[in-house]
Amino acid sequence: MMKRIGFILLLVITVQSCSSFKSIFHSRFLKDQEQLILASPDTAPMRVFKITNSKDSLLLRTKSKNIKASPNDPTLQHFIKRLYATVTDSMSLGVGIAAPQVGILKNIIWVQRFDKENFPFEVYLNPKIKIYSIKKQVCREGCLSIPNRSDTLKTRAFSIKISYDTLEGKHLTETVEGFTSVIFQHEIDHLNGILYLDHLSEEVEDAT
Repeated sequence: MMKRIGFILLLVITVQSCSSFKSIFHSRFLKDQEQLILASPDTAPMRVFKITNSKDSLLLRTKSKNIKASPNDPTLQHFIKRLYATVTDSMSLGVGIAAPQVGILKNIIWVQRFDKENFPFEVYLNPKIKIYSIKKQVCREGCLSIPNRSDTLKTRAFSIKISYDTLEGKHLTETVEGFTSVIFQHEIDHLNGILYLDHLSEEVEDAT
């Protein structure tokens, strides 16, 4: 009996260890991701993936994984700066960008905060939307990954409650309203392999 209990305990510890290792593994950049990130200086914009390219389109439809928040991770620091350089570059200027849009399937986004003084860009790790308001808003949306197109959506929530990690490892929650909430919804969709066109298609189906 004691041997059986000992075996079960060993099995539980082994499974938990494997699960923890798997979690740690997925929280870090893969080798090919690291090579892509470090291929250029942190001031250099990255190539924006577009749905007009078949390989790009497949990646944009893939769900991203969490990243371990650490101010001491040089690759993470390098990537965050390159992602910022991309969204503020004149060739790919936008109000937000998600990591998969430059080929890195990690839950990282930059959002321009139009609800704050001077409209700063801020980075968010592992963001999730916890609550969507019933109240909706009509908004015009475009996307860096969908060239030469913009559309009007009617299904975006006016207010959302989000949770996220800071680079320093703090886990925070916040309520965001108005146009800034649309940017968050748009970028977090990217992390889940969703494009704004999917919401447009739903609207058309509902109208039909």
